[in-house]
Amino acid sequence: MFHEALRHHRDGRIDDAVALYERVLAFKPGYADAHNNLAAALEAQGRIKEAVVHYERALVLSPGHARAHNNLGIALLKQGRIGEAVAHHERALALKPDYASAHENLGIAFEKQDRLSEAVAHYERALSIRPDHAGTHNNLGIALVRQGRIDEAVKHYELALTLKPDYAIAHNNLGIALEKQGKIDEAVARYERALMLKPDYAIAHNDLGIALEKQGKIDEAVKHYERAIALKLDDANAHNNLGVALVKQGRIDEAAAHYDRALVLNPGNLDALNNLAALLMKHGSIDDAMTYYRRTLVIDPDNAEAHHGLGNIFTFQGKFDDATAHLGRAIAIRPDYAEVYLNLAEIKNFRHDDAGLAALEALADRNDLSSGKGPYIHFALAKALDDSGDYDRAFDHLLKGNSLKRRQIHYDEKSEVQLFQRIAIAFDATLFDRFRGPGDPSSVPIFVLGMPRSGSTLIEQILASHPQIHGAGELRDLDAAISSVLSAGNRAVPYPECVPALAGDTLRRIGEAYLVRLPVPADRKTRITDKLPGNFLAIGMIRLILPNARIVHTVRNPIETCVSCYSKLFASGQYFSYDLAELGRYYHYYNKLMTHWRSVLPPGAMLDVCYEEVVDDLEGQARRLIDYCGLPWDDRCLSFHRTIRPVKTASLVQVRKPLFRSSLQRWRRYESGLQPLLQELGMKTQSAQ
Repeated sequence: MFHEALRHHRDGRIDDAVALYERVLAFKPGYADAHNNLAAALEAQGRIKEAVVHYERALVLSPGHARAHNNLGIALLKQGRIGEAVAHHERALALKPDYASAHENLGIAFEKQDRLSEAVAHYERALSIRPDHAGTHNNLGIALVRQGRIDEAVKHYELALTLKPDYAIAHNNLGIALEKQGKIDEAVARYERALMLKPDYAIAHNDLGIALEKQGKIDEAVKHYERAIALKLDDANAHNNLGVALVKQGRIDEAAAHYDRALVLNPGNLDALNNLAALLMKHGSIDDAMTYYRRTLVIDPDNAEAHHGLGNIFTFQGKFDDATAHLGRAIAIRPDYAEVYLNLAEIKNFRHDDAGLAALEALADRNDLSSGKGPYIHFALAKALDDSGDYDRAFDHLLKGNSLKRRQIHYDEKSEVQLFQRIAIAFDATLFDRFRGPGDPSSVPIFVLGMPRSGSTLIEQILASHPQIHGAGELRDLDAAISSVLSAGNRAVPYPECVPALAGDTLRRIGEAYLVRLPVPADRKTRITDKLPGNFLAIGMIRLILPNARIVHTVRNPIETCVSCYSKLFASGQYFSYDLAELGRYYHYYNKLMTHWRSVLPPGAMLDVCYEEVVDDLEGQARRLIDYCGLPWDDRCLSFHRTIRPVKTASLVQVRKPLFRSSLQRWRRYESGLQPLLQELGMKTQSAQ
């Protein structure tokens, strides 16, 4: 009967095996092997508590039963009784020193205790006894990754897959290691292979989502995060990751809900706390954001991300001393925290003998600098070298930083160009003749738009210095409003081709949907700025849905604009800016679209404001701007740099300073390296102004 039970057990007929083991023990209650095997079968059914009882009974009957000690250790580990598990695995090895399985399981237990060196030693000992065990190679790889020994981990994952090519977990773990090496495309291939072998592998869906997000494939990432959550509802990490991706899609309320869910599942989830804080900060809830960051620091005073977040808040508020203290603390905690170096570089002026410059150069020279960190360090170092007057080396690091970033993102230039062309076709002059005033009549919004780095932050700061204007920063509400109304109609024709067939009532509802998303301004504020540069693509739609809204288009020297874009590592989007030729072509199509808007819009529908003219004649241009908005003049608009409000764009330092002509013609520092850009712009360096 015992051997029949063993056959059923080995064949996977666990219920039958349990019944037969119990019958054996009814006749022979002192049979230690039967207790051990019954325990293993019960464990396979998920009945861990009962399994532990029978393992313990086997050891009472046979204290030298090495296999029962090992098995009991496994069961105790599942109960979270790690110290007891370690004791039983060690007892198994005292009885049987060459017991490979016990070495591996002791390694697993040590790893849960963060005793990584001991874990690695036992995995290696297991492999010296049993070198062809794929699972041990996989487990050793996990421990090596945690030690930062990524290259060694990759070798063991590859050995595991040589031994067992259909090992889904090893494919996924190899993907994680490759991702840490910056090999995102290879990592994606491994995650996809894992899911081909095991379609309901929730962890692999989550990990693939992370990698796709790094490639800029946000929509695909969201689908995999959602699948991970569907398979494992209580996965706080997947909820957090989905929140991050939804933020990038502009689905802010949904993102916040997933962060909240992650915190319900795990109130101490520091990533979710920090991400929710970052979301609140981005959308103006500064006090709430600080509360969440400080909550993180209560749990973990040395949490570098929270110090980084607080540093950013103080930067946005113009409190640069406080910002420097927190950013410096983040670097002290994590010396290779690349993103912090960039944020610190943005608010600091470097000299050639600056210790911070030396630290950046040391990081840039490291052979183990991952491609994920590389762009931050190279952009930070470029800024520091520019400050110190070493322009040739600064541009060299700009080239390196942009090249690294370009390889990490997915930018479909062809689709981008087609979008520009489709918009121009859909929004022709006859459209504006036909639709005269059917949108919402509100004059509250003031759209400030144009190319990034064209002076839009400066113009918004001038406007926000007026007592009747609330500067709301870069809002994502326009696209959200358009999508919400158009998707509700289940239209077969996509945007923008569907616009000519829209009814006036639909346009009004889109305008209303935008207005209800706007932040509530403080007392006496009657107008709100929306300073999202990319809204230049939607100028025609703005005119249709909000015919009384003001549209301010900021213009700057084309080369200066493009070089300024090229010198910045943007927090998100602007994927056209990381290659000089692509950047030049994007500017060309942007300029062509702006020419189209001027040709089809009614006179006065849009105001062009030139950055260089603002620098040369601040008062004249500021008065022109305020007059266009239909507001009375206020002298505070000339002291824009003294206006206290959070500023979150790449120009956050500059707008807190008065204007100087030194901000003009800075591109000439890099003139010799700009040929790909100049060629696409159709300019020659000798005559470009």
